[in-house]
Amino acid sequence: MKRYPGIFLRGAGMGAADAVPGVSGGTIAFVTGIYEELIHTIKQFGPSAFMAWRRGGLPMLIAHLNLGFVVPLMAGIAASLITVAHLVVWLMDDYPLLLNGFFFGLVAASALVVGRHPTDWKWWHLLPLVAGLLLAHFLPVVMPLITLLGSPNLMLMVGGAIAISALLLPGVSGSFLLLTMGLYGTVMQGIRTFDLGLIAVFGVGCLIGLFFFSRLLSWLLRRHHAATMQLLVGFIVGSLPVLWPWRELVRYQLGPEGQMIPLDYRYLTPGDFALLTGDSAQLPAVAALMLAGLALVLLLDRGGRRPAAASTPKGANKEDPSDA
Repeated sequence: MKRYPGIFLRGAGMGAADAVPGVSGGTIAFVTGIYEELIHTIKQFGPSAFMAWRRGGLPMLIAHLNLGFVVPLMAGIAASLITVAHLVVWLMDDYPLLLNGFFFGLVAASALVVGRHPTDWKWWHLLPLVAGLLLAHFLPVVMPLITLLGSPNLMLMVGGAIAISALLLPGVSGSFLLLTMGLYGTVMQGIRTFDLGLIAVFGVGCLIGLFFFSRLLSWLLRRHHAATMQLLVGFIVGSLPVLWPWRELVRYQLGPEGQMIPLDYRYLTPGDFALLTGDSAQLPAVAALMLAGLALVLLLDRGGRRPAAASTPKGANKEDPSDA
């Protein structure tokens, strides 16, 4: 019972972060110390759950699915998407420099936290680090190709699978990928207006993405932990340019509904931004929020750090029939 409020708040943080294009709920999970437990727990939802129910009934099923973790976490995410996400979207529209400054500091500090070399670090772990950097850069570039699918429902389903997979990767923003796919406004409007048809189609895609991608990540974390962590660091560092507050959109395309899909930015100094736009760069306020985001992550990491084994649900590291 003592864990529930903390897990709920972590879920609320993940939901709020996922509402911002450029920020990943996976980053919040990583910073708050629940990332590996989240990945291993999601992987438990599958055929192995039915086998656990057959062996021990409802009590074993609850333990197998780690519902004491899942329920408060999902409740926090849902509550945040319904409430806090509205505030975040408003801030993104009216105070983009300040919001991006805060999340830039948050994500930069996350890279420092995750990037600590483990005892089994090897020089070749630089390869997955570089791979993460390249993937983080090129994923948004190829996302507009989803418009070639034609069918709005198929686009929503595929977009849901991709976005939810991105949610599981620290540094890769599902919301930003939805934005580059031209689906961000559609999905957020559907959530705000409780469009059950749209939510159902998008949700099916999310379930498909969760089922397959969580198993891949769980396997990688069990078998190649250090290399996988470096890959995640690459994703986090590669996402930082998207959050740089002072930038100019230099290339875009129009989506099927006429919405603007960003493709490339030019990154500016605060002074150049002020000269180009004629608006204040808000440097003192943005710098203060960058430092606040950085300090928040470092404080959370210092206060909540615990052994990786403690963040893995019971039995998650054992071979599971569903892995076969």
